[in-house]
Amino acid sequence: ILEGRLIPGQTLPATRLLASELKVSRNTVLLAYDYLLTEGYVQGKSGSGTFVSRRLPENALQAQPEDWETRPLSSGPACQLSTRGRIISDLALFTDTHPRKISTFQNGLPDIREFPFNIWKRLVNRQWQQLSNEYLGYSDPRGYWPLRQAIADYLRTSRAVNCETDQVIIVSGTQQALDLSTRLILDPGDAIWMEDPGYFGARAAFMAAEANIVPVPTDAEGLDVAAAMSIKPCARMAYVTPSFQFPAGSTMSLSRRFALLEWAKDSDAWILEDDYDSEYRYHGHPLASLQGLDVQNRVIYLGTFSKVLFPGLRLGYLVVPPDLVDAFASARSIAGRNSPIIEQAALAEFITEGHFARHIRRMRVLYEKRQKWLIDAVCSSRLSKIMDLAPLAAGMHLVAKLPKHFDDVELSKIARENDVITHPISNYRIRYQTGPGLILGYTAFRKEEIDTGVKKLEQILMPR
Repeated sequence: ILEGRLIPGQTLPATRLLASELKVSRNTVLLAYDYLLTEGYVQGKSGSGTFVSRRLPENALQAQPEDWETRPLSSGPACQLSTRGRIISDLALFTDTHPRKISTFQNGLPDIREFPFNIWKRLVNRQWQQLSNEYLGYSDPRGYWPLRQAIADYLRTSRAVNCETDQVIIVSGTQQALDLSTRLILDPGDAIWMEDPGYFGARAAFMAAEANIVPVPTDAEGLDVAAAMSIKPCARMAYVTPSFQFPAGSTMSLSRRFALLEWAKDSDAWILEDDYDSEYRYHGHPLASLQGLDVQNRVIYLGTFSKVLFPGLRLGYLVVPPDLVDAFASARSIAGRNSPIIEQAALAEFITEGHFARHIRRMRVLYEKRQKWLIDAVCSSRLSKIMDLAPLAAGMHLVAKLPKHFDDVELSKIARENDVITHPISNYRIRYQTGPGLILGYTAFRKEEIDTGVKKLEQILMPR
C-alpha cells in the first residue's frame, strides 16, 4: 500500500483465498487484515469484502516520496541497448499508446463506419462454432490454409500475381512484412534503393536492419531506375510502390518495371513490391502487379487488409518466391508464430463468399466521390490561391502543393493543434527536395467532415 502497488479503493483478496495462495493459516491472514483495519490502511464493508482506504492515514502519506506515482518500477542499472536497439529506440515513429479519435485528413485510413460488421460478426461467430480444435493450438506459421488459398485466388484474378497457395505467408500487416523481408535478405551495411520521397515505415524498417538506404528520385513514371543505377548499381534490394507511389501518387511505367526487373536479374538483387492500396483505382481496372511480370522470381510482394477492411484486424500477407518459402515460414514462427486464427478463418469466408469483392467495389465508388468533394471544397475556398490540388486516378490521399516559401512542417504542426492531421511532404523526403506540400487523406471522411476540415485549413493557412 505504501509503495502504491495497491491503490486506494482496490479490493483485497478474500482471506480464505489469500491464505490458500500463501499456504498459511487463515487466522494469520485475518490477524493481518485486522491490523490494517485498525491502523486505517483498509476498510471493510459487509458483503463487499476488504479494500484499500481511499484516505490513507497521515503517517502513510508522510512515508510516500513526492514522486511515488511516477517512480520507475525498477531502480536497477541503466538500460544498455545494443547498437540496433538504440537505432530502433531513436526512430520513435509509432509511439501512440492510447486509441484516439480520427482527425480530419489523416491519410491511409478506410472509413470503418462503412464496413459490414453485421456480416463480419456472423462469420466470426460461425468460426467459434465450427472451427476444429486442431487449429486452436500452435498452427502453421505460414497462416490458415483456406485464407492463404483465398488470397492466392484473389491475387491471381485481380492483381495478375503469379503465385500458388504455398507462396502466401500471413503476417500482421505491412510493417511485419517489411521487417521479416529485411531481416532475411539484408545484412548490416547492405544497400537498398528506396523511393525519395517514400514511406517512412519502410525507411524505419531498413534503418532498424542497419541497411544502407540509397535515396532514388521519383517522377511521373515512378522510381527512376537509370538514376538508381548511376548512384548505386550494386544494391542488394529495391523497395518500390509501383501501383501508386507513396506519397506522390505516380504509377511506375511499364518500361521502368521491365528495367527494374532486368536490374534485379543481372545484379542478383531482390525487389520489395509494396502494393498497399492498389484496390482503389477509380478509372479502369486495378493495374497488374510488378510481381506478375517477374519470370526470375526476384520479387517479394506485400499486401495488407488494413487499407481495404480495417487496421485493427492486423492481417496482411507476403507472396514470396518458392525458394524463400521455408525461410519466411521459419522467420514468421520466430516473430510471433501466427496471427489470430478466428480472424483468419472469418476473413477466408469473407473473401470466398464474395463479401470482400462487393465491399471493395462499393468503397471504390464512395472514395472516388470523396476525392472529388475534397477538390471541390478546396477550389471553392480561398485555399485555391495557394494550394495546387490535382485529382489522381487512384489512392487514398491527395498531395496539396504549396508555394516554395511555405514551411509545410510548421503548418502541419499548427494544423494538428487544431485537430487537423496533414502530414508534410517534407517528412517523407530523404535527399531530394521538390517543394512543400501537405498530404490530405479523404477516404475516412464524409462530405460535411471534409468541408469542415477545409474551413479549418483555410483559417490556419490564410488567416484574415
